[in-house]
Amino acid sequence: MLNVKRIGYGAMQLAGPGVYGPPADPENARTVLRKAVELGVDHVDTSDFYGPHVVNELIREALHPYPEHLTIVTKVGYRRTPDKAWLPAHSAEELRAAVHDNLRNLGVERLDVVNLRVPGRDSGSLEEPFTALAELREQGLIRDLGLSNAGPEQLARALSIAPVVCVQNQYNVADRQDEDTLAETVEKGISYVPFFPLGGFTPVRSRVLDEVAETHGATSRQVALAWLLHRAPNVLLIPGTSSVRHLEENLASGDLHLSAADLTLLDTTG
Repeated sequence: MLNVKRIGYGAMQLAGPGVYGPPADPENARTVLRKAVELGVDHVDTSDFYGPHVVNELIREALHPYPEHLTIVTKVGYRRTPDKAWLPAHSAEELRAAVHDNLRNLGVERLDVVNLRVPGRDSGSLEEPFTALAELREQGLIRDLGLSNAGPEQLARALSIAPVVCVQNQYNVADRQDEDTLAETVEKGISYVPFFPLGGFTPVRSRVLDEVAETHGATSRQVALAWLLHRAPNVLLIPGTSSVRHLEENLASGDLHLSAADLTLLDTTG
């Protein structure tokens, strides 16, 4: 399990539209990254296919040399094309190239955590790609390995190859289809990191979220994040934003205590 605070920062939104190309205001992106670390964030989620390369370069420009306490989690397994498509890149050669791209663009000699992004829950074999990453770990280029978009069977197969410290899957108060994987990670002591914790490109909206938020003097976004923290002790959050105000709001959700009545009410949202 990752030894970090429960709320980190997801950097995907720092790229341009469609997670492609540079942002309209690169200096604002760098300001958000610096503010996140200033406010105590100790883990940042990224990937060299965000941009591509753009987000990792912004992270290096804003934060390098990195504080000793900062963990940077990246992903490999896909590549971008000029038409903004996302294509699988799971061969050993492609993964080696991706790891070296991440090392270069982040400006580090070893990657803290590398998640293998797979096409979908239990679709296809991950033996070749995860073995390739395990070999790079043995070479000292990667400290820890994780999975993204994987189901319980894939997790079990990965664990037979190398240790897994985190699983990053889609999960939020309105989308709970990944309950079985969450349960597996709880049992095995592996961090579970929901991506799209606020709904992603289609933000979560709910009358119940609004009602609970009003009773706490909070926002519905904060309630959605707090619900995830209450859901299981191994859940880590990486909400993303390109706004300092939303960054501060997201981090404050860690101080929001939801009552048993709140949680019962929120169970009607999923």
